[in-house]
Amino acid sequence: MADAIDNNTSTQPLLRRLSRRAIAGGHRIATAESCTGGLIATLCTSIPGSSDWFDCGMVVYSNTAKQRLLGVTTESLQHYGPISKPVACEMALGALDRSIANLSVAVTGIAGPAGDDIGTPVGTVWFAWARRLGDNSTPEIHQARHYLFAGDRAVIRQQAATTALEGLIQLMD
Repeated sequence: MADAIDNNTSTQPLLRRLSRRAIAGGHRIATAESCTGGLIATLCTSIPGSSDWFDCGMVVYSNTAKQRLLGVTTESLQHYGPISKPVACEMALGALDRSIANLSVAVTGIAGPAGDDIGTPVGTVWFAWARRLGDNSTPEIHQARHYLFAGDRAVIRQQAATTALEGLIQLMD
């Protein structure tokens, strides 16, 4: 998998842009990933100098990990399900609360090959981007969106990672 990521030249310009913007703005980034399984963090750290702006990546694949590591509530998981806007938002805010980052992205979805028990289609991915504007300010959600990606598991994960990176760049505008 590392070779496929390293050879993926399509994300390199995006990553360089993200790096330049983060450094110029004095930003630190954290990721909270479920269906991408750390791919976003892997991409971020694949470029030299990423330690200047990348703080941490948290892979929270199970619901209990989402709760334990990011503070996602049982109520959100039970009422809305793990692939939902409220859960993505709680993940993004939890990543900021548990890191020194001032920007975060959270991703939760279904990459396949099968959907979930409640009929959520494969390719459904929820994103939330959050920020902390000042050192002592309360983190806030900047944007939350969902997408329905097409393709196999690898393609869906790559599309989700690219979308997450693009959203981080927009967050710095």
